[in-house]
Amino acid sequence: MAESPRRRAVLDVLRAAPAPLGVTETAERLGVHPNTVRFHLDALVAEGLVERRAEASNGPGRPRTVYTVRPGMDRGGARGYPLLARMLLSRWTSADPAEAREQAMGTGREWGRFLVDPPPPFERPTAQRSVTRLLALLADLGFEPESAAGEDTPERIRLRHCPFLELAEEHGELICPLHLGLIQGALDRLDAPLTATRLEPFAEPDSCYAHLSAAGSAPRDPGKGTRR
Repeated sequence: MAESPRRRAVLDVLRAAPAPLGVTETAERLGVHPNTVRFHLDALVAEGLVERRAEASNGPGRPRTVYTVRPGMDRGGARGYPLLARMLLSRWTSADPAEAREQAMGTGREWGRFLVDPPPPFERPTAQRSVTRLLALLADLGFEPESAAGEDTPERIRLRHCPFLELAEEHGELICPLHLGLIQGALDRLDAPLTATRLEPFAEPDSCYAHLSAAGSAPRDPGKGTRR
């Protein structure tokens, strides 16, 4: 996103110009070779930061190609999503702990239902099919899940990566129930004959475990999703 100093300079020239500029005009204002400017302009167009169009000529000859900055806020620069996440989590951390855990789990369940498609009509969901689809969802979300080899109905799923690791280390009492609810909601949406009963955070130095059992065989305890 216009990270190189030269590319940023090309953008600045286009922004300061009262009208669209051609390659030669831009190169003259920067004091560089037109081919250098053309290279950076092509890259900026590909990034969606600059628009290229043909401008009718006042005389004979081909239309002139000109460039202008695409309207809208500059999409370069830093992002503050971790700060945003902490700001949103602060609303839960100030609430009653038990209520906050239940709200986190409820939010996770809703998103779990949203992130998967229900099984096709007339398909009888099996534990194996449901786990396969759950593993695909967790892999897409960055959890790097694993189930025990050869088990049709695993009793637990190993999560080798946490996409919210820093937040989980700071606010495991909320992030872990959120993850547990996510798994429960996905399995519910899949009409799976099993559910997640608890999440065991940092069960090993490099892994968490989501424990599974037949649906309805064990109560869902939001307190089990907190850090030890």
